[in-house]
Parts: sequence; structure tokens; C-alpha cells
Amino acid sequence: MPDRTRARRVLETEAAAILALIPRLDERFERAVDLLRTCRGRVVLTGVGKSGLIARKIAGTLSSIGTPSFFLHAADAVHGDLGAIQKEDVVVALSYSGESAELLRLLEAMRRLGVALIAITGNPASALAQAADVALDCSVNEEACPMNLVPTASTTAALAMGDALAMTLMDAKGFQAADFATLHPAGSLGKRLMRVEALMHGGDACPIVAAGTPMRDVIYEMSRKRLGMTCVLDDEGELIGVITDGDIRRQMEKADTVLGMTAVDVMSRGPVTIGPDDLAVEALNVMERRKITAIVVVAGTPARVAGVVHLHDLWRTELV
Repeated sequence: MPDRTRARRVLETEAAAILALIPRLDERFERAVDLLRTCRGRVVLTGVGKSGLIARKIAGTLSSIGTPSFFLHAADAVHGDLGAIQKEDVVVALSYSGESAELLRLLEAMRRLGVALIAITGNPASALAQAADVALDCSVNEEACPMNLVPTASTTAALAMGDALAMTLMDAKGFQAADFATLHPAGSLGKRLMRVEALMHGGDACPIVAAGTPMRDVIYEMSRKRLGMTCVLDDEGELIGVITDGDIRRQMEKADTVLGMTAVDVMSRGPVTIGPDDLAVEALNVMERRKITAIVVVAGTPARVAGVVHLHDLWRTELV
């Protein structure tokens, strides 16, 4: 059976490398975040080798929080792709040594363009760090590699610093869950961040009756729309209640004259509502908390019924 001593040592070394970054979160870090926040162009991540792989991941994280970003390999940049960098961009360059030849060749071009440069490096005295507007120190005491050669703790530290920049930037920009939903429409994450309006039954599919509608017609509307409920509106078109299958059953237990009543006689007042821009997961939370199977969606001023979202709709999107 393999000895787990080395594995524990790797995790301890990399954890220590990340913790060592905390005291370095000074005014230089704040300046880096400010450069990203005020960037009027794109954020260009660049690097070579393992640093390039980390840079690619940071670019993806920044894009996912609404900051236009992309990865540009430093070697490709000096071989014809330099036009991808524009003067209003911010370049974030990753190099542990800070002396990568491909990156150093970019420095003169970046000076000509006047772009801001953030360096993430393990060598604050390097040529890259000295040329940068802001240099973030990601040096580590040792790599997790037993020969202290393979980039391990150093790449972990650089990745963690990139995440710290991205999450701080997200706070600074006021990025919210609804913004995240817009940028993540697919996959399980996209399902959880789907907005109610994408799932609701609106228009002709929404069950609606007037307050004075005879119960025979109310039951027909509920059967036709197949949601087990209907909204009840007053003469001004405002929502005043809902009728569910349960409301009808409870009324029939009291008297057998339900068909002689109107919607206003049977409805439950004060129905639970939600907005079309609210997240589907919030609709699910409300349903579970209130022990109901449908919520009326209202929008506008004054509020008008826009649709109904049903628990079955959430089942279909695998939220339940």
C-alpha cells in the first residue's frame, strides 16, 4: 500500500504557501484590484509553461464574474498575436522567476501601448516585477516536490492570489447572483441560477379567473391549464387570491354547494408571489418553506400577474 507521508507533506507545503500570502495583502494588492476595476478594455492574462496554465484559469474566473478577460500565450504574442492587446487593456503576467524570456520581450511592446501591467511573481527583484505597475509577491519557501524542482506550491500560490484578486474585484463591482446567472446559462450551475421568468407559465398558459367567475368555470380553467390552481383577479386586474385543488376539496367538505359559488367565495387571500427576475432556486426555497406547489409571478407597477411557476417545472430542470 502506498505511503501517504509524501501526500500529506505536499498538502501541508501548499497550504503553508497560501497562508504565507495573507500578510502580503497590502496596498499593492489594493492597487492591483483598482487597476482591474477601472479597466476600460479587457484583462489579458499571459505566461508560459505552468504559469501559463494558471493564467488561463484566472482569465476564466475573471470572465465568469463579468470582467472581459482572455489568455494570451507570451510566445504567441511575440510571434504575431501582439495585436490582441489594446491600449486600454490591463495585462496580468505570471512568471515565478520574473525572468521568462518570452515575457520580457513583451515589456517594450506594452510600454509602447501604455497598458497597465500587473505582475504575479515569486521574485520581487526580477525584471518583470520592476517593469510592472504593481508586482504581487507570490514567493514560496519551497516547492512540494521532493527535489524542490517541479512547480507545485508556487503554482498553487499564484492560483490562490488570482482567486483573491477575482473575488475582491467581484465585491468591488457589486457583482450579484443574478449577474452570475446571466453569464452561466448552462449546466447544473446554470439551472440553479435560472430566473423564474424562464420557467413560468405565462400568457395563455397562465390560469386566471375573475373574482365573480362561477366555480364551474373556475374548475374548467384549472383543468385546462393543468397546474392545480388558478389566480383570482379583481375588476382592476389586480391579484386578490388563488384557488387550489386543496381549496376546492376543503370547501366541498364543508358543503356540497361549491358549484353554486364564485371564485371570490372559495379563494385563499394573500397568495405567495415572486418576481420574474428572482432565481428559480429562490422559488424552490419559498415552496419548501411555505409547503406549496405553485407561486404566482407578478411584475410591474402596479403589480400584475405575469405567470405561475410550479414545482413540476423545477423538477424538470432537476432543481429538485
